[in-house]
Amino acid sequence: MQDLSAFVLAGGRSSRLGRDKALVTLGDRNFLQIALDNARAVCSAPIIVGASSLYAEFGEVIEDRIPGCGPLGGIHAALSATTSDLNLVLSVDMPLMDSNFLKWLAKQAAETTASVTVPRSGGRLQPLCAVYRRTILPQIEAALARRQYKVEAAFLDTRVVEEGEITNSGFTPDIFRNINKPYEYESLVRESLPEAAPVKGSQR
Repeated sequence: MQDLSAFVLAGGRSSRLGRDKALVTLGDRNFLQIALDNARAVCSAPIIVGASSLYAEFGEVIEDRIPGCGPLGGIHAALSATTSDLNLVLSVDMPLMDSNFLKWLAKQAAETTASVTVPRSGGRLQPLCAVYRRTILPQIEAALARRQYKVEAAFLDTRVVEEGEITNSGFTPDIFRNINKPYEYESLVRESLPEAAPVKGSQR
């Protein structure tokens, strides 16, 4: 899509998971590679927001300009670096994300003048899978100055994509599933494993 950039938020201490969630694997890819592949559906060269020392081997990396502010700091870094009007922001901890959904979401964003196009699923906004206009940057900077680090604190005019719209367009709410804790990751891996093939010569 013309004039749209994409950013993958890979930062964070991953304290609940106990290890860097960007680098945990699902199949033959880690979460960061999965997110980058999905983001390429809307932008050929998505940018990683995180530590260059950890993620430079996977693509272009930018770091938070104001460290210690959580995801809002990552969004601030992305919008400070972009030259695009529309900017997809995707968290690394959504490995079930559907690239076709991202294309659909970008289309919704292009059809509105709202500063943020954000899905709602499970009764909650999903600001870490949303499209931000560059013009929201002053609102984010003001929220950071007030030390209001909740992403929604920077929202004024939004286009909320309701869950009914999402499911009616053929997507499942499971794409927003976050993997933050060890048991969530273990469950995901079990679900993703193919059924074990019977051992040759075994009796049924």
